[in-house]
Amino acid sequence: MRKETRNSLRIVLKFFILFLGAIIAAVGLEIFLVPNNIIDGGIVGVSIISSILTSVPLGIFTFALNLPFLLIGYKQIGKTFVVSSLFSTGVFSIFVTILHPIPGLTHDVLLATIFGGIILGAGVGLILRQGGSLDGTEIVAIILNKRTVLSVGQIIMMFNVLIFSCAALVLGWDRALYSMLAYFVAHKVIDIVMEGLDEAKGVMIISDNAEEIADAITARLGRGVTFIEGKGGFSKSEKTIIYSVVTRLELSKMRAIIRDKDESAFVTINDVSDVMGGVYKKRAIH
Repeated sequence: MRKETRNSLRIVLKFFILFLGAIIAAVGLEIFLVPNNIIDGGIVGVSIISSILTSVPLGIFTFALNLPFLLIGYKQIGKTFVVSSLFSTGVFSIFVTILHPIPGLTHDVLLATIFGGIILGAGVGLILRQGGSLDGTEIVAIILNKRTVLSVGQIIMMFNVLIFSCAALVLGWDRALYSMLAYFVAHKVIDIVMEGLDEAKGVMIISDNAEEIADAITARLGRGVTFIEGKGGFSKSEKTIIYSVVTRLELSKMRAIIRDKDESAFVTINDVSDVMGGVYKKRAIH
């Protein structure tokens, strides 16, 4: 298959997933959360409160309030992000409007909070994986992060505290607390969609028995390893560093292999958010 054809198929698949993610997010919002007066954080939360106070359709607010931030993001973050986000926000706003007249699936507030958060998070997670966004506050946070000592996460948290405080005044404290729960559930699901259920772990091992440990990892786990030549900062002696990526479920066996071959080995284990290429795919163990 020609490179141009492959690139075209990737673009089509990307926008299909963005389209699907936006519809899923709209379902979570309009079929579960909004009918029970539960809001999300960010621009969507501001849009819901504004829609309640003015009776203007929610879809208009979600698109109109995000648009200025997307235009700012064009200069600060890049064209690809803005195009993906604009497409996602447009589809999301359309389907929020289409779904609004449909009655909520449940009036049990706790069920609506949990399932609404799960579905909304799944949709937003798909959009984020494809380089888009439904929330202009992330753009503001990235810009302010460059000009202040606050992190992106801290800025978003402060913004959401303000939104949920406004929700408490407009909808009451019980709905504000349910909204915070829905926001928490949604973000946990976003993490799962972004990173996967089968989390990868990067393991770095410094040992004098590097060859034996590497052979055992390959033979018993079926995982590839990479040797990195290093030098001890204190001892000044040459060191061979082993790097391998395994699943969370394989960590216990990895630790057992290291203890068996070298109890004094220095080991660090880090989360790996995504894995591309290489030989991460597990080999057959004979």
